[in-house]
Amino acid sequence: MNKGFIISLTLLSIGLSASAQKKNDAEGNKTVIVVSKPMTPMDSSMVTQLFFSALREKTIENNVLAAELFDRILQVDPSNDASLYELGKIRRAQNNETSARDLFERAVTVNPDNEYYWQALAESYEKTNDVAKLENVFNELIRIQPGNPDFKFEKANVLYLEKKYDESLALYKELQGQMGLTDDIVIGRQKIYLKQGKIDEAAAELEQMIQANPNQIRYLLILADLYNTNGQNDKALVVLQKIEKLYPANDQVHLALADIYRDKKDYVASFNQLKLAIAIPDLGIEQGLNIIKGYIPKFPDENAKQSALELSRLLTISHPQDERAYAMYGDMLLENEQYQDAKAAYKKAVKLNEQDYPVWEQLVRIELTGETDEAIKDANEALSIFPNQAWMNYLAGVAWLQKKDFNKALNYINNVPSLETQDKALLSQSYSVAGDCYHGIKDFVKSDVAYDKSIEYNPDNIYTLNNYAYYLSLRGDKLDKAADMAKHANEIEPNNASFEDTYAWILFKQQKYTDAKTWIEKAIANDKNKSATATEHYGDILFYLGNVDAALENWKKAKQLGGTSPELDRKINEKKYIE
Repeated sequence: MNKGFIISLTLLSIGLSASAQKKNDAEGNKTVIVVSKPMTPMDSSMVTQLFFSALREKTIENNVLAAELFDRILQVDPSNDASLYELGKIRRAQNNETSARDLFERAVTVNPDNEYYWQALAESYEKTNDVAKLENVFNELIRIQPGNPDFKFEKANVLYLEKKYDESLALYKELQGQMGLTDDIVIGRQKIYLKQGKIDEAAAELEQMIQANPNQIRYLLILADLYNTNGQNDKALVVLQKIEKLYPANDQVHLALADIYRDKKDYVASFNQLKLAIAIPDLGIEQGLNIIKGYIPKFPDENAKQSALELSRLLTISHPQDERAYAMYGDMLLENEQYQDAKAAYKKAVKLNEQDYPVWEQLVRIELTGETDEAIKDANEALSIFPNQAWMNYLAGVAWLQKKDFNKALNYINNVPSLETQDKALLSQSYSVAGDCYHGIKDFVKSDVAYDKSIEYNPDNIYTLNNYAYYLSLRGDKLDKAADMAKHANEIEPNNASFEDTYAWILFKQQKYTDAKTWIEKAIANDKNKSATATEHYGDILFYLGNVDAALENWKKAKQLGGTSPELDRKINEKKYIE
């Protein structure tokens, strides 16, 4: 609808009698009465001046003063329809729709031939879903402008909402005579036919549009959707296959066919149609990404992971300059444990758009699994763009820790608490790494403080519990605390050979040799990698239990497994435990 206002001095005339108009409403007839007051020529002049002053204030968006001026006009001249209308618009802007509706109702009562008043009132009824009153409003608008099809379309829709289907169809027929058969008329009638269950009538009308517009694919798509949404998949399939032959490069056709085949449980055919669709550049990147994301809830199902991987690969071909395609491809490669290919995809993504921080993080995480120098290089590049990212500072610190450059690692790790105060998991991990670093440079006081902070943020951080406990045992310090932490780590994650070895070693340091033997045997049984350290510890424990031959056998086995502790050769040669 057209919006606007009309300024006419004739609307400011002196009213000498009451004005009233009857209107239908859902509860019956309602009469709105606007009573005029006798006005002197001085009053009339004042009203005119106030009106233009109010308009001026409204134009400069001083709505409070404008509303006061319109109110003053209405106190003098209650039937001033222009002021009723303008004040109504101000009340609407102030989100007072109830007051606005009342003012518009009074305005149309005074001047029933002003279409702008009726349009404003229609908007009020639409906001409150007052359908019955809307029908009357559009009747009035059609009376004022019988040649305007917009009002007839609006009324036809209102009749549809009122379930007056035959009346609505009659109005669409009238519109067709006025305008010819248009998309709006077809769509409007489709809704009614479907509500009435007249699928054949709806289809016949679409066939008519198809014949009249043989080059317009949208009517064929609407027909296919009509059949599909009404349980006639076979008919929908025939239509879509026809379209596919005519328009093989239409992505929406392939998506529709994918839906049909999926409904028919032909999943191979459905997936093939998705591949065809996603390989077409016309398919928007967002739609392509959403299709791939639809597989994620089905993970870790291998078929779902493989399907998502193939679709994401095709998306990089159809959108080779969009970093989001490569980021998604990287994610799917990662899900399929193809780490090097995932790294390459992420590198391509950040090359296309270096501002995509999550991709940088994924890239560095992959590189930390064996390419420490690259992880450091890319972490530094990411931090040059995003210096305040706590996680990237953490990852850079971990990379330097892996290289055993503890001071450089601390330069990054110590930034994390100032950059992140809410993520307790990250803070716990950061203090844990700090503890490892301080232990590495033999600053045991700071190491213990960092480990304690890590546990404060996460009492169940198993890596902190294990490392802290083990390092305390190496120093022979706070062994009871160390034992409690090691025991708790094993409670959280049972059957972890490394944690069991730590607990066994602490029990050994506490001279609880029988308990230590129980836990070291658990560790060796669960150790798939055959740890030389655990085997050496087993020998140590057996020695103190008096089984020297078994101890010597395990020390030699530890040597064969690559054991390098300074005391191991002496233990073997001297056949005794060396502290």
